[in-house]
Amino acid sequence: MCRVADLRQAVLAKNDASANTLRDHLAARGTTVVNLLSSPGSGKTALLEQELLRARERSVPVAALTADLATENDAARLARAGVPVRQVLTDGLCHLEAGMLAGHLDGWLPGDTRLLFVENVGNLVCPASYDLGETLRVVLASVTEGEDKPLKYPTAFGLAHLVVVTKTDIAEAVEFDEIAFRANVEQVNPGVEVVLTSARRGKGVGALLDRALAAAAGTPVHTPVMAGQPDAHHGHPHPHPGAADAGALAPQRS
Repeated sequence: MCRVADLRQAVLAKNDASANTLRDHLAARGTTVVNLLSSPGSGKTALLEQELLRARERSVPVAALTADLATENDAARLARAGVPVRQVLTDGLCHLEAGMLAGHLDGWLPGDTRLLFVENVGNLVCPASYDLGETLRVVLASVTEGEDKPLKYPTAFGLAHLVVVTKTDIAEAVEFDEIAFRANVEQVNPGVEVVLTSARRGKGVGALLDRALAAAAGTPVHTPVMAGQPDAHHGHPHPHPGAADAGALAPQRS
């Protein structure tokens, strides 16, 4: 068990170092990273497409990188916004790592990019442990997933700078208890903002872009209590040695 623990710590320490280097590099060129985490089917891609459209309408230089185990479906959807989009196929890996992200950005990311939205692999366990060099970490949950989601995935929600609820247009139909959800979020991440959205109805669309631009302008983001705890990012149960070299790079979309 000690060997497994040591290996996990080494993998995550290496990732943290890569994340800090990437964050500094992107900051120097004026690019801010927004890391989006959620379960599969949360409506993350639908909301991100709308946010990218808003950014284009406001002449904000943005780009998006989306990661999946297979298919380029999400990249095709996001490309409809008319901004630079890149698909990363992780070939079975359940998360992105900072080294992987840096490799996929090299030679592709437009020089004037103000915001880079990273749509992480649909998973609330693995991605929660890996810093990608982001300034803003956003966790999304749809109204169909249950009010206890934050309690089931405390690391993901506990390290978020912002929590976004999606698909609120069907909240009544699925009997979503907003008060209970907010209370559970507060329990694992006191003080974090919760934004309600519906990509279909347009509710809350633009809020994510606004928060990202504020962070890019230097407005301090929320500081999760969990972030100050030892090994806060290190709850991942199974490291993937060499994962930073994994992933197939799909052709650029624009």
